[in-house]
Amino acid sequence: MKKYITFGAIILFVIVLDQLTKLLILQTMDLGDSIVVIENFFEITSHRNQGSAWGMFQGEMTFFYITTVFAYGFFAYLAKDVDLKKKPMYTIAVLLLIAGTTGNFIDRIRFQEVVDFLDFIIFGYDFPIFNIADMSLVIGAIALGIDVIFGGHHHENN
Repeated sequence: MKKYITFGAIILFVIVLDQLTKLLILQTMDLGDSIVVIENFFEITSHRNQGSAWGMFQGEMTFFYITTVFAYGFFAYLAKDVDLKKKPMYTIAVLLLIAGTTGNFIDRIRFQEVVDFLDFIIFGYDFPIFNIADMSLVIGAIALGIDVIFGGHHHENN
């Protein structure tokens, strides 16, 4: 029972951080406003996205709702192997994937779009604006991939 409380706390922490930062943007900035943090590298920019990464599937909310349901099913499958002591990277990866998916799903339900605000220019490329939930998804996916490929993670029944 204690491990589920820990897992829930990690997921909840990421979701709350995501939602609070988005609320701060919504309450303090108009759409399109930018605050330069580090010149030619990092800005806080109030942006909305009705699609996914790089603006794909713009306005296709039904697609996102269905995809999210399938994602939660996949996460339930992955969650049966979580164990923070024996498989820390795998476990954190799964928790980050759940938290990131939930953070953006909340936005899609509430606003029919996702609130984005982290705006980086990397080697002259203006990277698509993103948020904490997106970071959670990317870090979770990379960590899961690394663990599955290099960490020797195998399901208990294999």
